[in-house]
Amino acid sequence: MYIANINETKAHLSQLINRVLAGDEVVIARANHPLIRMIPFEHDTRPRIGGQWQGKVEIGDQFEFTDEELADLFHILPGDGAQ
Repeated sequence: MYIANINETKAHLSQLINRVLAGDEVVIARANHPLIRMIPFEHDTRPRIGGQWQGKVEIGDQFEFTDEELADLFHILPGDGAQ
């Protein structure tokens, strides 16, 4: 584990990032008190699953628009290819 103070972090951020990416744990401290730990970002590769809000949200009547009202809201001109 490597401990860096805030001033060192400001001056050498790229090197500290490289240390973290190489597997070293880097802790940033202020006045010798640890504040944060730098870790590599890990992408979540799991597929997203929707539907958690199904049945929990109700759309009010004010969201029911005719095609003409929607066209006016988005400034769609007749015959511009918008469906």
